Amino acid sequence: MIRAGTLLLATLLGGAAPAAAPETSLHPAARPAAAPGAGISATAPAPGSRPAARPQSEQILAAAVRPSGLPLLGPDASLLPFARPDSLAEQALFKRRKRRKGSVCGDLDIQGDSVGHVSGTLPGCGAKDAVRVREIAGVRLSQAALMTCNTARALKTWINREVETAFGRRNKVVSLRVAAHYACRTRNNRPGARISEHGKGRAIDISGFTLASGETVTVLKGWQTRKTRKTLKKVWRAACGPFGTVLGPEADRYHRDHFHLDVARHRGGSYCR
Repeated sequence: MIRAGTLLLATLLGGAAPAAAPETSLHPAARPAAAPGAGISATAPAPGSRPAARPQSEQILAAAVRPSGLPLLGPDASLLPFARPDSLAEQALFKRRKRRKGSVCGDLDIQGDSVGHVSGTLPGCGAKDAVRVREIAGVRLSQAALMTCNTARALKTWINREVETAFGRRNKVVSLRVAAHYACRTRNNRPGARISEHGKGRAIDISGFTLASGETVTVLKGWQTRKTRKTLKKVWRAACGPFGTVLGPEADRYHRDHFHLDVARHRGGSYCR
């Protein structure tokens, strides 16, 4: 590259290319200062005056040995962009593969195991393509919960919409306390009643929220406490929409200590009490 620049300089100046001495450097910082009277003044320019332009021969040579559009770099500079160490890239890839392997319902944010068809002991019970979920959107479940993928997706929407940051972005919800999930039973366990949505894998009961600080806010006590009542009501209200039925402490005596959430749909829209 230097050879090409030298030849170009010689051609433009109309003379033969001079042989470069071994100690000669093309970098401006490495060039010795010119002696007085040698073409460039050794004295500093007067205040307010424009700096003296480099000789035309130097400008031509700099352009010849420098890639177009790039600044002239020092001897230790590199044109290669900063690259992450291979170990970090491998760790990120391994983590993603692990999450993909443990995901269900075609969603990396829903971690668990596929169960498949679940048969019920009572007519009307059971679930198709059921999954056992351990974690959703980075929030753990206190116990692995059996449910359908529609239920898991509704739970993810609720968590992302309100639950995770309900008690503050610096004290996020890290775990949900699961009071009930799949169970082949009637509504509120009453004899002769219709099969509960729990018996179809379409419902989950949440009785508390564990925060990053280690504190657990329960529905039973939190609903009565001034400090947390407003937040819990907001969380309960946010579930109305992702879930078709949302029941809380004010619904009836059966739900004083938890939120009942299910994906059953009603003609008049979501049923929330």
